[in-house]
Amino acid sequence: MEKEKDIRTENKTTEEKEDKKEMENREEKEATVVSLEKKLEEKEKELTECKDKMLRLAAELENFKKRVEREKLEHMKFALEEFAKELLPFLDNLERAIAVAKETKDMEKMIEGIELTLSGYFKTLERFGLKTFVAEGHRFDPNYHEALSVEENPDVEENTVLKELLRGYTLHDRVIRPALVVVSKKNQSAGQKEGGQGKSNA
Repeated sequence: MEKEKDIRTENKTTEEKEDKKEMENREEKEATVVSLEKKLEEKEKELTECKDKMLRLAAELENFKKRVEREKLEHMKFALEEFAKELLPFLDNLERAIAVAKETKDMEKMIEGIELTLSGYFKTLERFGLKTFVAEGHRFDPNYHEALSVEENPDVEENTVLKELLRGYTLHDRVIRPALVVVSKKNQSAGQKEGGQGKSNA
């Protein structure tokens, strides 16, 4: 009997231990779940804050882009204001020259006035980086010249600019309009003649 009693006692103690262990495990799991839920809540809060921050930054970026675009359009609109102001006196001078010529019928004075005005006009353009270049007498360069026609000329080297029909211009050393030119070529008849002489001598 005592032996059975001891066995029951031992079993009861084992069950109590197991129950206690199970309770501890349950409590530990519950504590873990609570901890994870707390961490999840914190992360969700951080995520919400990050989203809000991202939306604010996106809005700020969009506003910045719009402001830059407005400033760009404003700059483009008035970028030539100073240049235009510099050109106005030359328009005034041309109008005065025409008015004087009409009154006096003196074409020489009108031409002289226009030449002076044109000279000042070119100097002003140069201050803003717009320059013309000399083409006549130089070797043809497709970067600076546009050939309208070619002419035979035995007195100059082939591919030399013989005439400048329209001035070329550069803006800060970049060609914005090539010069319209006439270019030299070899005298074909002279070349054929030389060839024919060569054959007869042979």
